Amino acid sequence: MEDEFETRNGFPRSAASLANWRTQPFSRWAFRNTAELIPSARIATATPRPLPAVQRNAEIMSRPIGAANETVAWFLARSQTDSFLMARDGRIVAEWHAAGVDRGDPHLLFSITKSITALIFAILEERGLVDPALSVGMILPETRRSAYGDATLRDLLDMRVSIDFDEQYLSQGDYARYRRAMLWNPPLSSGADENLFALLCDLKKADAPHGGAHYYCSPNSDMLGAVIEKSAGRRVSDLVSDLLWKPLQAHADAFLTVDNLGAPRTAGGMSCRPHDLLAVGELLLNDGTAAGARILPQRWIDDMRHNGDAHAWADGNQADFLPEGRYRSQWYQVGGDSEAYLAVGIHGQFLYIDPPSRTVVVKLASQDEPQDDSLDRENLALFRRLCA
Repeated sequence: MEDEFETRNGFPRSAASLANWRTQPFSRWAFRNTAELIPSARIATATPRPLPAVQRNAEIMSRPIGAANETVAWFLARSQTDSFLMARDGRIVAEWHAAGVDRGDPHLLFSITKSITALIFAILEERGLVDPALSVGMILPETRRSAYGDATLRDLLDMRVSIDFDEQYLSQGDYARYRRAMLWNPPLSSGADENLFALLCDLKKADAPHGGAHYYCSPNSDMLGAVIEKSAGRRVSDLVSDLLWKPLQAHADAFLTVDNLGAPRTAGGMSCRPHDLLAVGELLLNDGTAAGARILPQRWIDDMRHNGDAHAWADGNQADFLPEGRYRSQWYQVGGDSEAYLAVGIHGQFLYIDPPSRTVVVKLASQDEPQDDSLDRENLALFRRLCA
């Protein structure tokens, strides 16, 4: 079996570990088998079912893009894409997968998880179980001495928490400590690592007040998960299952990484099939309804799409990503003359929704670098061109 694995993936299974799983050549396999490396909770669907027939679209794949007339298919390969889906008006019009990638594999979404967590918050808010105006400390007293004690849930949702934390993915400082707490990195030999919630409660407030410039900080979304679990009295994985995955009639179960106490990595730990992520995009495109039933509140979608603070974004730490953008409720808006909005994860994960053209694009990848500004611009240009 080891020989078969190595033939398919280019390395023996024993070579993949927490020390290297986010780097090539291991990441293409690891991003589709994260639950084999990190403890994960199951997000069950009620209706496991086969995927639709493959829609290989030679016309779209052979379209020239960019100044060098590189085709869509060549760009997908060059940008280390694992799976690509495009739907228009609810119908899949193109599908592409890298060699060795099974279209039914659950792929790690990284920070697209944040955007899906926000959908659960939206449903709970509609049911009166959470209130964006409340402070985190009112719900979780353990946080009162941390950066989060006097931050509101709206501050969490919009990444406007004043916090002393450096989101540097390749650093050996704050972020490495954070990844050990979530069980994504090898533990310290001393055994002195915290669990995820203990780490969150230890993060300190920065000098500025909350509610200022946009400051992207993944721990905010993990704290949002803790708030959701405390407010609803249920695990996030079960809430996603019952409030989203089952009503959406997802094709297969999804997964969510957890720490050693079972705390969910709601900032980046969800894995699902590309087709089921596409269904999430279609749900939003259809104003929160699927199969004739309402799943998400319309007013929340309207608020998410139109009420991000452009000034907070322009003054924030991601302004270069979308020069005219906004951020609201863990979703990005392209801004300017575009009505498109999107969810994004490091290493090349995208869910892009363009209401005027009724287009949804899913692009899941295993890019070498966690963050690649030049490649981000190329991806966004591709999406705009496909939606034109």
